[in-house]
Amino acid sequence: MDTLDRVVKPKTKRAKRFLEKREPKLNENIKNAMLIKGGNANATVTQVLKDVYALKKPYGVLYKKKNITRPFEDQTSLEFFSKKSDCSLFMFGSHNKKRPNNLVIGRMYDHHVLDMIELGIENFVSLKDIKNSKCPEGTKPMLIFAGDDFDVTEDYRRLKSLLIDFFRGPTVSNIRLAGLEYVLHFTALNGKIYFRSYKLLLKKSGCRTPRIELEEMGPSLDLVLRRTHLASDDLYKLSMKMPKALKPKKKKNISHDTFGTTYGRIHMQKQDLSKLQTRKMKGLKKRPAERITEDQEKKSKRVKKN
Repeated sequence: MDTLDRVVKPKTKRAKRFLEKREPKLNENIKNAMLIKGGNANATVTQVLKDVYALKKPYGVLYKKKNITRPFEDQTSLEFFSKKSDCSLFMFGSHNKKRPNNLVIGRMYDHHVLDMIELGIENFVSLKDIKNSKCPEGTKPMLIFAGDDFDVTEDYRRLKSLLIDFFRGPTVSNIRLAGLEYVLHFTALNGKIYFRSYKLLLKKSGCRTPRIELEEMGPSLDLVLRRTHLASDDLYKLSMKMPKALKPKKKKNISHDTFGTTYGRIHMQKQDLSKLQTRKMKGLKKRPAERITEDQEKKSKRVKKN
């Protein structure tokens, strides 16, 4: 049995709190990412990992030592690091003659590799090379995906889901305008993925809504899709399963549309519209001749009944 798989009984209160944090919850903790260097990572790959770590702070762990492993051949070391650092996302960087400037992005389910995608770096501009102001640590980004491939091809669709998981940050209930500070833009075009990051500048517009300008902040990456290791449909559905306690209970006669508007259905008894009290107007009053004819019709009906 692996040392991390065995049942551990806490001996101190601090250890008990630590184990309680790692227990399964209805609302899981924020997904942390680990950034790992391969045994032959060059300066470009190392700088890419540092820049991504700067965007992920404080929800990331950067391993500075080199780790000789190949994720597509043996995943045990990645699963070990995942349990050790409590990370469900990972980015692995390596470099060799066959696959130069290589990045592997993936995610875990129950500390086992769910899916991972290999990307090749063709062009890279670092955070340090772009001399502009940066965003503070822990800022939640806005994510934009452009290109039909993200909605058509299965590999790109899964890559989009993986990138959203990797960069989304904590879940928030309310957003203020000043908190929208930077954008991560992903474009799929001609078999390449262009990754750009921009800082939002709120300018005066003469009205309540400010004018927005984008200023490139870095890093900037041109990526190529290489190998993929995708989870089966059954395992992918299992990983997306929601606990019963979090599912909203259905209420009778209440429905919601796509925008979150609530609609209610009211059940009423059948109404006799002839007895409905309407507004009295002179134009709607019956004339004396009409009244006489109505009285005569009622009398004739009574005679027939008798």
